[in-house]
Amino acid sequence: MVCCDICKNMGHDFLDMLVFVRIIEAGSLSGAARELDLSLAVVSRRLARLEERLGVRLINRTTRTLAPTEEGAAFHARCARILADLDEAEQEVTQGRDVATGLLRLTSPVAFGQRWLAPLLHDFQALHPRLQIYLDASDTVMNLVESGYDLAIRLGGLSDSSLIARQIAPDYRVICAAPSYLARRGRPHTIEDLAQHDCIIHGRPPMDHWTFADGRTIKVRGTLASNHGALAQSWALQGAGLVLKSMWDVRDDVIAGRLEIVLPNFPLPMTPIHAVYPHSRYAAARVRLCVDYLIERLRREVDALQPDSADAYR
Repeated sequence: MVCCDICKNMGHDFLDMLVFVRIIEAGSLSGAARELDLSLAVVSRRLARLEERLGVRLINRTTRTLAPTEEGAAFHARCARILADLDEAEQEVTQGRDVATGLLRLTSPVAFGQRWLAPLLHDFQALHPRLQIYLDASDTVMNLVESGYDLAIRLGGLSDSSLIARQIAPDYRVICAAPSYLARRGRPHTIEDLAQHDCIIHGRPPMDHWTFADGRTIKVRGTLASNHGALAQSWALQGAGLVLKSMWDVRDDVIAGRLEIVLPNFPLPMTPIHAVYPHSRYAAARVRLCVDYLIERLRREVDALQPDSADAYR
């Protein structure tokens, strides 16, 4: 009897959740009622029941407008994820585990997301027409569990051991400068020469010590610094100085001759690019298939990105 009561409550809770999600997505109670083929009165009662049970207002509504509260927006993200997971579970049973469906929510650094990830996700979605993708390009490291993201692309070291991590590609770094700067100031030939050059410093916080693969570290100086790597790269393109950047960022500029790699015989440490996701997303086909796709496509680019190939760009 207790089990049956629990099942009944779960059924009511699920319908309340479904109604709430449809209200937000339709933008009105009447729109949700039409989509669900329910009366407006039933939809209104379901929303009131859900708010009463949770003890918070989920939606601010007037006679003309409807908008989720802060709590409502957060609850909607989690509910939409649950409904998408249920939809995907049905798809996996009926169509197999090689079909990605539902909503895939990702976050990645801005520059990498714009330059590399966005085009690949477009191609991936074309292979899975029933998949929806939301990409949050941000240099802020998100808490995936709290924010409801399925997947994050992260460059460099990882600090959260509670996440599943797969390396999708290596990140080679290089020091480069515009030909105009090198013509004016000369080309460094040793690590020690860097101390005599204008170096563009960037990072959070800006890093004024550059460490090489052999363990040597040198303090660099410069009059330009930024928290954003893209700004540092733009200064380098203007001839302002040397900049240490990921080869993923500067490859096109190096190939085109707008930047030249210096000190190619003194490699910098390679840092990995990881795909990370919560344990609760492990079985989701959309996450697994997306990560596999990114690994396949990005690793095709790795050989061309290696600093050893830089001579071929000049």
